[in-house]
Amino acid sequence: MSSLERLHDGRYAAFFHDDGRFLHAAGAPGPFRVFQTLSEDGGLTWGAPREIASRADAQLCEPGLVRSPEGQTLALLLRENSRTHESFVIISRDEGASWSAPRELPRALTGDRHVARSTADGRLFVVFRDMAQDSPTRGDWVGWLGSFEDLERGTSGLARVRLLGNTHAADCGYSGLELLPDGTFVATSYGHWVAGEPPFIVSVRLRLAELDERLAQLAAPR
Repeated sequence: MSSLERLHDGRYAAFFHDDGRFLHAAGAPGPFRVFQTLSEDGGLTWGAPREIASRADAQLCEPGLVRSPEGQTLALLLRENSRTHESFVIISRDEGASWSAPRELPRALTGDRHVARSTADGRLFVVFRDMAQDSPTRGDWVGWLGSFEDLERGTSGLARVRLLGNTHAADCGYSGLELLPDGTFVATSYGHWVAGEPPFIVSVRLRLAELDERLAQLAAPR
């Protein structure tokens, strides 16, 4: 399961992907498909998975869920594993009963295993492994700052920052992300952070005020 969310009616929704080998025991891998399953008893039992996203020309997987700041809309950020598209998003305005068709996100959000948290001022901070073509941080651990409206409109957001540089291919990410009561984000990930050494796990702490200050410095006339 990539994401778990409690719905307004008290049920839990969980999201995952499969290529047919495990859910239906097809034997050989097929196209990735994204599924949703529901629990009405706090996770003791789960209903039959329902497919909610797939595309013939893309490999959609690793759904990362985020709820809009006002709480009425859900978005799933999707890795695209064929590396021929940007990442995708699907939107639900009825607590997961129906989902929009997959739509590509801007390149600033192209990557793997998105994990998002909403800030006190209604913005979003998303961490993931950057896999955008020709990106100067491709393969690194990055954070994106923007709004839920950016996800809906396909706009690039406010900023993207490198959290840590990864020294071996694209072997990093699969982050945890928490927002502490004092407004500090704690992002945790594995990666090859020191060249020639085995991967290890690190945590990065940051406040949005620090990012805002840096953005203001970059925007100031010189």
